[in-house]
Amino acid sequence: MISLVDKMLHHHQQNLPFVVYCKPNSDTVLGLFQQNDSLYEIQDFTEKGFVFASFDGSQNYIIPDNASEQWSEDWISNSETIPQNEVDFGNDISAQANFQDLVSKGIQAIHTGEFQKVVVSRKESVALEHFDLGTTFKKLVAQYRSAFVYCFHHPKIGTWLGASPEQLLKANSNSFETMALAGTQKETGAAIVVWQQKEQEEQQFVTDYIVSKLKEVGAEVHVSEAYSVKAGSLWHIKTDISGVFGQELNLKKAIQLLHPTPAVCGVPKAISKAFIEANENYKRSFYTGF
Repeated sequence: MISLVDKMLHHHQQNLPFVVYCKPNSDTVLGLFQQNDSLYEIQDFTEKGFVFASFDGSQNYIIPDNASEQWSEDWISNSETIPQNEVDFGNDISAQANFQDLVSKGIQAIHTGEFQKVVVSRKESVALEHFDLGTTFKKLVAQYRSAFVYCFHHPKIGTWLGASPEQLLKANSNSFETMALAGTQKETGAAIVVWQQKEQEEQQFVTDYIVSKLKEVGAEVHVSEAYSVKAGSLWHIKTDISGVFGQELNLKKAIQLLHPTPAVCGVPKAISKAFIEANENYKRSFYTGF
């Protein structure tokens, strides 16, 4: 019997769509292996499968259960030592300067009151001589135990890998769970994680924004106290938000309301998103999508 990683590599060589993923703090890796190369679009989120959606909300695709072979494989946590390879990201002075200018422009827009928060990014192009998809995915699973780790491939989209500490939405027919995730600092080994006022304020207005938007559409909302959570080598501040769908809120509307979240976009969403699309100088595509 072949392993899930072997199945993934074989499907990749055949250039057929697939996704393998591991939920946070789980030892089970799941997979969907599509049996054709069709590109299926989401209509109303009642479909069943693995959804892959872009940052700007214009592309919403799915690997459907009914067109795929399903796999599940238990992996014992940290059962093998995976060698770490150093990657040289170069020293592109002009790219660094451009990004610094972008950050400065974002800060200036905050000072002038355009928005409270914006999350800007840049693209790095790296030459990889011996890239191993299976090994890289196993590294992500081993290193980011508390994250949602995935490897997605579609010949009409490309190959994407990620490890996200943020849960966009968990829902059933009448209730939901989401989160506000903000503030970042590196793991130092200290017994207590201390947050500065800036990070605490950022976390609070992200929480307030999400809660206010959910209440606007009639949702019953419950909010936890903020607490520290570790993702890989980083700490974040997290607030759990849960509730009951109101008459004006269903799964599709909830996704549209929350995405892109303040953790990858900004507050308010529409204005910060417009700033990102106008100033980042590259198209995010599925980066910071869901």
